[in-house]
Amino acid sequence: MTRRKKSHQSSHGSANRPRFWGRHAVAAALDNPNRRVLKAWATQEAATFMNFPPEVILTRAEVTDLARLVPHDAPHQGVVIEVEPLEDIWLGDLLAEADDKSVLLVLDQVTDPHNVGAILRSAAAFGAIGIVTQDRHSPPEGGALAKAASGALERVPWVRVVNLARALDELAEAGFWRIGLAGEARSTIADALGPQKVALVLGAEGAGMRQNIRDHCDALARLPIRADMESLNVSNAAAVALYAAAQA
Repeated sequence: MTRRKKSHQSSHGSANRPRFWGRHAVAAALDNPNRRVLKAWATQEAATFMNFPPEVILTRAEVTDLARLVPHDAPHQGVVIEVEPLEDIWLGDLLAEADDKSVLLVLDQVTDPHNVGAILRSAAAFGAIGIVTQDRHSPPEGGALAKAASGALERVPWVRVVNLARALDELAEAGFWRIGLAGEARSTIADALGPQKVALVLGAEGAGMRQNIRDHCDALARLPIRADMESLNVSNAAAVALYAAAQA
């Protein structure tokens, strides 16, 4: 699998060299032995407690200088780093580490970086073994996503695949029970969960799962929310589904 790279470089970083900001996201990147940190900018205060290794080029900067390195109003908290994206992870390698209680998330064209970051955070909180997305229809690693993930980007394996339906077939072969979340489903998530390892499949907000992805699920299930509420944000839905799976 080859990650699609972009050569465009802006003042806020690029797909090849994204910039992260915020103390949790930066500290997690610095602690991750698989993450290469290229440059760092920090205020005097932030530099005193961030554990920058000696090989990282560190520039002391004022708050106003940091604001120019990130998108408008991004909460940098006094520290910004430029990194290389993590190496690709193969689905087969992730599945090889699964056990009978494993839970993972499959995201069908969820493209908002804040949502994917929040989903990674919930995945870390509830012990999911990873997330799976389609390479062309998911956000790249970036500052907004890393900030929303609050360190989970460095801890939760993220598999990008070319064909999501084929990946779901591979999950079935590995013994995963594939549950697609759909608001119109008759069964609730509690009814659909069983004793086996589970793949929770979520579609993009509004459109939901594509029909081909639905067809590759073993069951469709809804969250037991009030009838007068149409739906939850996809990241909130993922958190509730992960909680239900953890309790099953």
